[in-house]
Amino acid sequence: MFQARTSDTPRDKATLYSDLALDLTGLLTDERDAIANAANLSALLFTTLPDLNWAGFYFMRNTAPKTPNGGNLGGTRELVLGPFQGKPACVRIAVGRGVCGTAVERRQSVLVEDVHAFPGHIACDAASRSELVVPLILDGQVLGVIDLDSPSPARFDAADQAGIEALAKLFVTGSDWPL
Repeated sequence: MFQARTSDTPRDKATLYSDLALDLTGLLTDERDAIANAANLSALLFTTLPDLNWAGFYFMRNTAPKTPNGGNLGGTRELVLGPFQGKPACVRIAVGRGVCGTAVERRQSVLVEDVHAFPGHIACDAASRSELVVPLILDGQVLGVIDLDSPSPARFDAADQAGIEALAKLFVTGSDWPL
């Protein structure tokens, strides 16, 4: 049985994220399924990081209709809900919309201290006050995002962003794509 590294002694963020990277490496050992790995990573983040009310994934999907022989008729791509921990969430998010869609459009992490001040914020949980979204990128292609929400304003900082970005890289390289 997997046991996350815990301590009654407060850890600085660098140590916390270093420990989380070791935990994630252990979870990824002998498992390459991206959905299974996303489920375990969202649970690890939700149970380890303090002051979260949501931790999970959105994955890029082609929303175009298929032809009878399975071909693609073209169309748009959007984020679709993946594994998560927390209250039920928005299922589909357009690229460029909300914090998650903005991170995909910019192809970079978006850290929001006050979601009420973010133009176009999508409120899946009214209790959320701050958010950190990190894109999952492989070979220049955005595969999806890791999304963290907190009920506290300014919960996330540059150390959280760097730590989650490092975990995102481990997750992407330790999982098989496409889904």
